[in-house]
Amino acid sequence: MLTVSLWLLPLGITIAIVFLSPVSIQAMATTSCSSDGTTRSTPKLVAFDLDGTIWAPDMYMLWGGGAPFRTVSNDELRDRSNQKVKLLGVSGKILDDIATKPEWSDTIVAWVSCTDEPQWADECMKKFRTPMGVPLVDRVHEQCIYKANKQSHFRDLKQRTNIDFSDMVFFDNENGNIRSVSQLGVRSIYCPQGMTEKIWKQGIEEWRQQQ
Repeated sequence: MLTVSLWLLPLGITIAIVFLSPVSIQAMATTSCSSDGTTRSTPKLVAFDLDGTIWAPDMYMLWGGGAPFRTVSNDELRDRSNQKVKLLGVSGKILDDIATKPEWSDTIVAWVSCTDEPQWADECMKKFRTPMGVPLVDRVHEQCIYKANKQSHFRDLKQRTNIDFSDMVFFDNENGNIRSVSQLGVRSIYCPQGMTEKIWKQGIEEWRQQQ
Protein backbone atom coordinates (compact mmCIF):
# COMPACT_ATOMS: atom_id res chain seq x y z
CA MET A 1 0.00 0.00 0.00
CA LEU A 2 1.30 3.49 -0.93
CA THR A 3 0.08 6.72 0.72
CA VAL A 4 0.73 10.08 -0.87
CA SER A 5 0.01 13.32 1.04
CA LEU A 6 -0.83 16.52 -0.80
CA TRP A 7 -0.57 19.93 0.97
CA LEU A 8 -3.01 22.51 -0.29
CA LEU A 9 -1.32 25.80 0.64
CA PRO A 10 -4.24 28.23 0.18
CA LEU A 11 -6.52 26.15 2.43
CA GLY A 12 -3.96 24.70 4.85
CA ILE A 13 -5.38 21.19 4.35
CA THR A 14 -3.50 17.95 3.91
CA ILE A 15 -5.18 15.29 1.73
CA ALA A 16 -3.93 11.71 1.87
CA ILE A 17 -4.39 9.59 -1.25
CA VAL A 18 -4.08 5.85 -0.67
CA PHE A 19 -3.14 3.44 -3.45
CA LEU A 20 -3.75 -0.26 -2.78
CA SER A 21 -1.40 -2.83 -4.23
CA PRO A 22 -2.89 -5.97 -5.84
CA VAL A 23 -1.73 -7.97 -2.79
CA SER A 24 -3.62 -5.63 -0.42
CA ILE A 25 -6.76 -5.83 -2.55
CA GLN A 26 -6.60 -9.64 -2.58
CA ALA A 27 -6.13 -9.75 1.20
CA MET A 28 -9.21 -7.57 1.67
CA ALA A 29 -11.26 -9.72 -0.70
CA THR A 30 -10.44 -13.03 1.03
CA THR A 31 -11.07 -12.18 4.67
CA SER A 32 -14.44 -12.55 6.30
CA CYS A 33 -16.13 -11.87 9.62
CA SER A 34 -17.19 -15.06 11.39
CA SER A 35 -20.17 -15.31 13.72
CA ASP A 36 -18.09 -14.29 16.76
CA GLY A 37 -17.06 -11.02 15.12
CA THR A 38 -13.46 -12.03 14.34
CA THR A 39 -12.01 -11.69 10.86
CA ARG A 40 -11.20 -14.99 9.14
CA SER A 41 -10.28 -16.20 5.70
CA THR A 42 -11.04 -19.86 6.43
CA PRO A 43 -14.01 -21.66 8.01
CA LYS A 44 -13.75 -23.02 11.54
CA LEU A 45 -14.89 -26.47 10.46
CA VAL A 46 -14.56 -28.34 7.16
CA ALA A 47 -16.58 -31.54 6.79
CA PHE A 48 -16.30 -34.20 4.12
CA ASP A 49 -18.48 -37.10 3.10
CA LEU A 50 -16.44 -40.27 2.43
CA ASP A 51 -17.92 -42.53 -0.28
CA GLY A 52 -17.77 -40.78 -3.65
CA THR A 53 -16.23 -37.65 -2.13
CA ILE A 54 -12.91 -38.70 -0.58
CA TRP A 55 -12.62 -42.08 -2.29
CA ALA A 56 -14.27 -44.37 -4.84
CA PRO A 57 -16.03 -46.73 -5.10
CA ASP A 58 -18.58 -46.62 -2.28
CA MET A 59 -17.97 -49.27 0.38
CA TYR A 60 -21.21 -51.13 -0.48
CA MET A 61 -19.87 -51.63 -4.01
CA LEU A 62 -17.15 -53.85 -2.51
CA TRP A 63 -19.60 -56.47 -1.21
CA GLY A 64 -18.13 -59.83 -2.16
CA GLY A 65 -14.68 -58.42 -1.45
CA GLY A 66 -14.02 -55.76 1.14
CA ALA A 67 -11.62 -56.02 4.07
CA PRO A 68 -8.80 -56.67 4.55
CA PHE A 69 -7.34 -53.96 2.30
CA ARG A 70 -3.87 -54.03 0.82
CA THR A 71 -1.85 -50.85 0.29
CA VAL A 72 -0.66 -50.29 -3.30
CA SER A 73 0.34 -46.63 -2.95
CA ASN A 74 -0.55 -43.61 -0.83
CA ASP A 75 -3.75 -43.10 -2.82
CA GLU A 76 -4.63 -46.66 -3.85
CA LEU A 77 -5.78 -49.73 -1.95
CA ARG A 78 -7.00 -53.15 -3.12
CA ASP A 79 -9.64 -55.18 -1.31
CA ARG A 80 -9.49 -58.96 -0.80
CA SER A 81 -10.97 -59.55 -4.27
CA ASN A 82 -8.30 -57.19 -5.71
CA GLN A 83 -10.81 -54.42 -6.49
CA LYS A 84 -9.24 -50.96 -6.56
CA VAL A 85 -10.17 -48.22 -4.08
CA LYS A 86 -8.75 -44.79 -4.96
CA LEU A 87 -8.55 -41.40 -3.29
CA LEU A 88 -10.37 -38.87 -5.42
CA GLY A 89 -8.90 -35.65 -6.78
CA VAL A 90 -6.62 -33.86 -4.33
CA SER A 91 -8.20 -35.24 -1.14
CA GLY A 92 -4.87 -36.03 0.49
CA LYS A 93 -3.29 -32.70 -0.40
CA ILE A 94 -6.27 -30.80 1.02
CA LEU A 95 -5.87 -32.59 4.35
CA ASP A 96 -2.12 -31.86 4.38
CA ASP A 97 -2.75 -28.17 3.63
CA ILE A 98 -5.31 -27.81 6.42
CA ALA A 99 -2.92 -29.50 8.85
CA THR A 100 0.18 -27.48 7.94
CA LYS A 101 -0.70 -24.05 6.53
CA PRO A 102 -0.95 -21.18 9.06
CA GLU A 103 -4.29 -19.87 7.81
CA TRP A 104 -5.88 -23.22 8.70
CA SER A 105 -4.25 -23.54 12.13
CA ASP A 106 -7.52 -23.45 14.11
CA THR A 107 -9.77 -25.26 11.62
CA ILE A 108 -11.38 -28.56 12.60
CA VAL A 109 -11.75 -31.33 10.01
CA ALA A 110 -14.63 -33.82 10.23
CA TRP A 111 -15.88 -36.89 8.42
CA VAL A 112 -19.66 -36.91 7.93
CA SER A 113 -20.73 -40.21 6.40
CA CYS A 114 -23.57 -42.73 6.18
CA THR A 115 -21.32 -45.39 4.65
CA ASP A 116 -22.76 -48.92 4.68
CA GLU A 117 -19.52 -50.46 5.94
CA PRO A 118 -18.05 -48.21 8.67
CA GLN A 119 -15.46 -50.81 9.69
CA TRP A 120 -14.16 -51.03 6.14
CA ALA A 121 -14.11 -47.24 5.94
CA ASP A 122 -12.16 -47.11 9.20
CA GLU A 123 -9.54 -49.49 7.79
CA CYS A 124 -9.27 -47.42 4.60
CA MET A 125 -8.77 -44.23 6.62
CA LYS A 126 -5.89 -45.90 8.44
CA LYS A 127 -4.24 -47.28 5.29
CA PHE A 128 -4.66 -44.38 2.84
CA ARG A 129 -1.85 -41.82 3.11
CA THR A 130 -1.69 -38.15 2.23
CA PRO A 131 1.16 -36.93 -0.03
CA MET A 132 3.10 -36.24 3.19
CA GLY A 133 2.72 -39.89 4.16
CA VAL A 134 0.26 -39.30 7.00
CA PRO A 135 -2.72 -41.67 7.46
CA LEU A 136 -6.02 -39.96 6.68
CA VAL A 137 -7.32 -40.79 10.15
CA ASP A 138 -4.56 -38.64 11.69
CA ARG A 139 -5.62 -35.55 9.71
CA VAL A 140 -9.18 -35.53 11.07
CA HIS A 141 -10.49 -34.27 14.41
CA GLU A 142 -14.14 -35.38 14.43
CA GLN A 143 -16.00 -38.35 12.94
CA CYS A 144 -19.76 -38.67 12.49
CA ILE A 145 -20.12 -42.00 10.72
CA TYR A 146 -23.53 -43.55 11.22
CA LYS A 147 -26.87 -43.96 9.45
CA ALA A 148 -28.92 -40.80 9.82
CA ASN A 149 -30.08 -37.72 7.97
CA LYS A 150 -26.96 -35.59 7.63
CA GLN A 151 -28.64 -32.74 9.47
CA SER A 152 -28.28 -35.01 12.52
CA HIS A 153 -24.55 -35.32 11.89
CA PHE A 154 -24.15 -31.55 11.80
CA ARG A 155 -26.24 -30.96 14.90
CA ASP A 156 -23.97 -33.50 16.57
CA LEU A 157 -20.87 -31.63 15.34
CA LYS A 158 -22.25 -28.28 16.54
CA GLN A 159 -22.87 -29.72 20.00
CA ARG A 160 -19.38 -31.26 20.17
CA THR A 161 -17.43 -28.26 18.86
CA ASN A 162 -19.66 -25.26 19.72
CA ILE A 163 -19.06 -23.99 16.17
CA ASP A 164 -21.95 -22.21 14.46
CA PHE A 165 -23.30 -23.67 11.22
CA SER A 166 -22.34 -20.46 9.40
CA ASP A 167 -18.68 -21.16 10.24
CA MET A 168 -18.79 -24.60 8.57
CA VAL A 169 -18.37 -25.81 4.99
CA PHE A 170 -19.42 -29.26 3.78
CA PHE A 171 -18.53 -31.29 0.68
CA ASP A 172 -20.69 -34.19 -0.56
CA ASN A 173 -21.30 -35.93 -3.88
CA GLU A 174 -25.06 -36.37 -3.33
CA ASN A 175 -27.41 -33.48 -4.08
CA GLY A 176 -29.96 -34.60 -1.51
CA ASN A 177 -27.42 -34.24 1.28
CA ILE A 178 -26.37 -30.83 -0.05
CA ARG A 179 -29.96 -29.57 0.01
CA SER A 180 -30.62 -31.00 3.46
CA VAL A 181 -27.51 -29.62 5.18
CA SER A 182 -27.83 -26.24 3.45
CA GLN A 183 -31.11 -25.72 5.32
CA LEU A 184 -29.10 -25.48 8.55
CA GLY A 185 -27.02 -22.60 7.21
CA VAL A 186 -23.93 -24.70 6.44
CA ARG A 187 -22.30 -23.75 3.13
CA SER A 188 -22.70 -27.06 1.29
CA ILE A 189 -20.82 -27.85 -1.91
CA TYR A 190 -21.83 -30.49 -4.46
CA CYS A 191 -18.81 -32.45 -5.72
CA PRO A 192 -19.95 -35.18 -8.15
CA GLN A 193 -16.35 -36.03 -9.09
CA GLY A 194 -15.03 -35.92 -5.54
CA MET A 195 -12.56 -33.45 -4.09
CA THR A 196 -11.01 -31.87 -7.15
CA GLU A 197 -8.88 -28.77 -6.72
CA LYS A 198 -11.48 -26.68 -8.57
CA ILE A 199 -14.31 -27.79 -6.27
CA TRP A 200 -12.17 -27.21 -3.17
CA LYS A 201 -11.29 -23.63 -4.15
CA GLN A 202 -14.86 -22.94 -5.25
CA GLY A 203 -16.24 -24.18 -1.95
CA ILE A 204 -13.97 -22.04 0.21
CA GLU A 205 -14.65 -18.98 -1.95
CA GLU A 206 -18.43 -19.53 -1.67
CA TRP A 207 -18.08 -19.76 2.11
CA ARG A 208 -16.18 -16.44 2.15
CA GLN A 209 -18.83 -14.73 0.05
CA GLN A 210 -21.55 -15.98 2.40
CA GLN A 211 -19.97 -14.26 5.42
